Amino acid sequence: SLERCNDSYLARPDADLPVCFQQTVLVWVPLGFFWILAPWQLLPMCKSKAKKSSLTILYIIKQVLTALLVLAAVAELALTSVDDAEQGGVPAVLYTNPSLYIATWMMVLLIHEARRFCLPRDSGVLFCFLTLSLLCGILPFQSLVRKALQEPISDLPRFILFFISYGLQLLLFLRHHIGCNLCSLSLGPGWVGRLICSKESPTNYHGMSLSHRMVYKGYRKPLEIEDVWELKDKDKTKALYTAFEKNMKTEMKKARTKLEKRERKRRRREGDPDHVNGMSKAQSQDILVQEGLRPSQGYPRGWLLNTLAKTFKQNLLLAVAFKVVHDALVFVSPSLLIAFVSDEDSFAWQGYLYAILLFLTALVQSICLQQHFSLCFQLGINVRASLIAAIYKKSLTMSGATRKESTVGETGESHVSWMPRELGPSVLAGIKNMKNKDERMKIMTEILNGIKILKLFAWEPSFEKRVTDIRARELKNLVNFGYLQSVSVFVFTCAPSLVSLASFGVYVLVDENNILDAQKAFTAISLFNVLRFPLAMLPMVISSMVQTNVSTVRLERYLSGGDLDTSAIHQNHIAGSFSEATFAWEQDGNAAIREAITSHSGSLAYVPQQAWIQNQVIKACALLPDLKLLPAGDQTEIGEKGINLSGGQKQRVSLARAVYSDADIYILDDPLSAVDAHVAKYLFEQVLGPKGLLQKKTRILVTHSISFLPEVDNIVVLAGGAVSEHGSYNTLLANKGAFSQFLNLYGNQEEDVSEEKTSPKKLKGQKLIEKETVETGRVKFSMYVRYLRAVGWCLSFWIVMGYVGQNVAYVGSNLWLSDWTDDSVRYLNQTYPTHLRDLRIGVYGALGVAQAVFLLFATMLSVWGSMQASRIMHQQLLSNILRVPMSFFDTTPIGRIVNRFAKDIFTVDETIPMSFRSWLSCFMGIISTLVVICLATPFFAIVIVPLGIFYYFVLRFYISTSRQLRRLDSVTRSPIYSHFGETVSGLSVIRAYGHQERFLKHNEIIMDINQKSVYSWIISNRWLAIRLEFVGSLVVFFSALLAVIAKSTLEGGIVGLSVSSALNVTQTLNWLVRTSSELETNIVAVERVHEYMKVKNEAPWVTKNRPPRGWPSRGEIQFIDYKVRYRPELDLVLQGITCNIGSTEKIGVVGRTGAGKSSLTNCLFRVLEAAGGKIIIDDVDIATIGLHDLRNNLTIIPQDPVLFTGTLRMNLDPFDQYSDEEVWKALELAHLKTYVQGLPEGLLHLVSEGGENLSVGQRQLVCLARALLRKAKILILDEATAAVDLETDNLIQTTIRSEFADCTVLTIAHRLHTIMDSNRVMVLHAGQIVEFDSPEELLKKQGVFSGMAKDAGITSAESTAL
Repeated sequence: SLERCNDSYLARPDADLPVCFQQTVLVWVPLGFFWILAPWQLLPMCKSKAKKSSLTILYIIKQVLTALLVLAAVAELALTSVDDAEQGGVPAVLYTNPSLYIATWMMVLLIHEARRFCLPRDSGVLFCFLTLSLLCGILPFQSLVRKALQEPISDLPRFILFFISYGLQLLLFLRHHIGCNLCSLSLGPGWVGRLICSKESPTNYHGMSLSHRMVYKGYRKPLEIEDVWELKDKDKTKALYTAFEKNMKTEMKKARTKLEKRERKRRRREGDPDHVNGMSKAQSQDILVQEGLRPSQGYPRGWLLNTLAKTFKQNLLLAVAFKVVHDALVFVSPSLLIAFVSDEDSFAWQGYLYAILLFLTALVQSICLQQHFSLCFQLGINVRASLIAAIYKKSLTMSGATRKESTVGETGESHVSWMPRELGPSVLAGIKNMKNKDERMKIMTEILNGIKILKLFAWEPSFEKRVTDIRARELKNLVNFGYLQSVSVFVFTCAPSLVSLASFGVYVLVDENNILDAQKAFTAISLFNVLRFPLAMLPMVISSMVQTNVSTVRLERYLSGGDLDTSAIHQNHIAGSFSEATFAWEQDGNAAIREAITSHSGSLAYVPQQAWIQNQVIKACALLPDLKLLPAGDQTEIGEKGINLSGGQKQRVSLARAVYSDADIYILDDPLSAVDAHVAKYLFEQVLGPKGLLQKKTRILVTHSISFLPEVDNIVVLAGGAVSEHGSYNTLLANKGAFSQFLNLYGNQEEDVSEEKTSPKKLKGQKLIEKETVETGRVKFSMYVRYLRAVGWCLSFWIVMGYVGQNVAYVGSNLWLSDWTDDSVRYLNQTYPTHLRDLRIGVYGALGVAQAVFLLFATMLSVWGSMQASRIMHQQLLSNILRVPMSFFDTTPIGRIVNRFAKDIFTVDETIPMSFRSWLSCFMGIISTLVVICLATPFFAIVIVPLGIFYYFVLRFYISTSRQLRRLDSVTRSPIYSHFGETVSGLSVIRAYGHQERFLKHNEIIMDINQKSVYSWIISNRWLAIRLEFVGSLVVFFSALLAVIAKSTLEGGIVGLSVSSALNVTQTLNWLVRTSSELETNIVAVERVHEYMKVKNEAPWVTKNRPPRGWPSRGEIQFIDYKVRYRPELDLVLQGITCNIGSTEKIGVVGRTGAGKSSLTNCLFRVLEAAGGKIIIDDVDIATIGLHDLRNNLTIIPQDPVLFTGTLRMNLDPFDQYSDEEVWKALELAHLKTYVQGLPEGLLHLVSEGGENLSVGQRQLVCLARALLRKAKILILDEATAAVDLETDNLIQTTIRSEFADCTVLTIAHRLHTIMDSNRVMVLHAGQIVEFDSPEELLKKQGVFSGMAKDAGITSAESTAL
């Protein structure tokens, strides 16, 4: 029988494979696979230095089973030799197979031993070999069983041995599968990461079983970041960036060379190469360098995509390969089955074989597709990591010119612009919108940074309007873009229907003998369905490419911008010298020189004037009294921008940091300005002076105070940006130059500094910034409801109806088609009636068009609805954030709020509408497909139930994990923004100390934490997809199987319809879950936005109870037993103050740190609400009126001069309440008129972010102009002159004395001389008034005030007269 290997075996109803085929091919294929790969599995044994793992029960079971298999093979060999002896001449194959098996199982024993040297214990090769062996064994298995049922068994011993050996293999296979799961159970999360990524396992089956562990864990409890796998070293930011940087440098160099060639050609074309526009070559080079950053001019282009392709090419090629295999198999499926259904004479077994083949094809397809997706997503996050690292590193090294071009907001934006990439092709709305979004984010960042000023001046409505206007433009573009998209979706939906209509129509019309039959129609339909998906994605892909292009251009410009030029610095024995150096900076001279030195860090320390405090726990010294005040001493957490330290404390921390750095050169930018006299004196003696800690170092001190000048070695006097004279103190006095005149003018006002700003937050605890909350568990259903309510219930209903209509038309057109194909049987050998043919084509076409029309209707409505929702939600969020009390901003990092306005609003705008639409169409699609299959084969309804249950559980299991991982992604992304923002704002300090490395490292760490959560999310997605596609494959299998069983009763048309629908369902099922989880993931944005919508507001801006017109007319202030605390859980900062301040009185407020001076101003403006008592201004209790009524009628010149991006005029008068004449008048009084007239744009001069293009003094004068313009009856000066040189200080003081003579003025004093001419001085101590009288009286009293005056060198009130 072995020789009869021919076709006769298959051409009969009970077909079987020839025995010779079973005993050769089916045995040798798995063995061949095994022996090709097995030897490599022994390597760990030879080279491993690791010690062997201990024996486990699982290991012993494994070895026992393998030993039994060896024995079975030996027994079979013995049997053969006995047979040979008895009968003589047995087929050779009976000797070779057992011998091969003996060798194979011995090898398996060795491999098991070798695996004890590595993790994981189980070998992927063995797993594949056993799978293959069992699959090939199924055929002989069924052959033997069928034979045994038909006739007595001829060769009983071999029959028994086959089943024993098959059973043992099955047990070994199961042991491998379970072992893999158990090994991951016994290890911690750190191991799991290494396992899933283990290089030893060629398949992904370990990965899958381990992601199973994680999904299971995520189902039982909300995942924490600690549960997430660690990344492999090669996936960490550092490794990715190293490779990226190497390629970036070479590619950028090539691009630069090309650019230079182009520039040279351009110049040659334009004329004489050496003198462009009458400039020398060198000058034109400079200009080129400056202009080189403008988009119109050249910057190297096209290098970024090349760099990325080079860095990640392996990943890309693999992904493409998997996709090609998947797409090739797509064409195999449908043609198999319909061939069987339409062939009347085919045997039943062929049908079953086709059904099984369909199932296997579907499985292989889904594995390839998932590998492809996995690789693509990994590529996405790796690209993102490399780019963010590159942007971050660039921000640390870029030159001033480049930095000027990109504000914090924009840099943050380029930092963000690659963020949404990992969501795959999410549709982003056009380039115009990017500009609007940038602008909106820029203003939002500024609003949040300057929120205190907005509150004090009651300017929130003006800025709210600015943001709302930009938002309106943004939404208008979004809607137009959405409509455009709806039309493209309409076109692409029409396409498959029209294509099928055209094909069938042409086929039928060309020749009247052509009758459409099931095989042709449904093979075609299946192929058109294959087209449906790519066509639907095409518009998204195009818009994503446009978007990527925009981002690429921005990134290329940013990353190829100029770096700091360190070549201009020479290190030699002179501490520091300038030779013919010119620095351009839009600021005053000292600031420019200081910037120039610190940009090029040697070993130098730098104390900036506006102390930059990084959000780390400070371990500072020279701050002992302050550390006693702080709740947790030197472990107290410092808020963003040092929000919980007073000005003086920040300055001292900054100084301490410099002293620690032990540098050779110290650059001190007026560090004594923010501290009071005795502290300044102390710091000078202890740290800066000739006997201080830094006596052996070179110190360059920029100062506005005169009292320390006699003790310095050399004085450089700057005037108008140039050195006017330099020499020692005595030399300059003797010279009788500008310096000695200056001294004569101001010398008698010796730095009579009083006390610094109070430390507002004496916190109970050490934590200031709460950890960002991560919502856990299912997204509340109310979030969906809230979103739909924002869309509008009526609209929502009609949108759903549109989708229902589309699917009814879809099912209708398919049923019509199946009926049409049955005509081929009805009119067999007859003429097909023309009218019927036309009717068939007409109705089919109409139904196709109806689908598209319904869809167009639904998408148009949903665009409109989602725009409504976006507008409402952003409006509510914005208006709420502007109405929350100040304490919220003290404890919430700005990055966190910005994240709501950037990422979450983006999601609400663009991602959620997409997710909702996809979800609806997937859901309806699946329902319509199941309806069609049930119509064809009603039995299928029975199969739906178990499949549905399995599907539901997989879904519930997975969604909880996925959702939590997305939330972790959101939360771990905030620190990346925050750290980035802090870095950019504290750049000069980081550079001056040379700490770039530390910050880069920190950035890598927080990036990796974020990568980790995204990576796990991707793996869990694949876990899900494999299982879901398995459900899909089962649907295909059962619909095919039922079609085969019911073959005799079914028309070809309906079978074709049923199977082609089933083939379609696999992907749709997968998409339904993807879209469900994506929707749930994205609806988290609504949850996060809502979280900030419900933050408690401060008191209303305007109440029914309005103050009388012209209030306050007298400016009398009464404090009646007034108490206040910062937050409910904290102690009182003002302990019951009672005092009366008369009309037009000038009051000075003094007191040491923490006395409550600033709290006093906060109370007048109701930034803090009373904990008891009240404040009455002109007979009105301020607690009874609206905040804006109060704040509009008081004026403050705050300590930090905050300016906003926009024109100078906008900074003075955001509501356009005053005429130009009034504005110029105010500028004149503030001594800024000449400066502003000198600017080309005058009042429309653009102020850059944070007022960076004005010096600190000029900013302070702008604040003075604001006060002059408003001219309220009550003026509060909050240490307004702390950071200003004596001349500016003098200007401000004189102006205030003359212009505010008829106002009540409260001055929170900083230098005692500013308040010596007050009517009365209020001395605060620990929140109580200890002295309150005229300066003369207080000096006589020998109390707290006279002690302070003595420190400041003031003896009598007269000595300070100007």
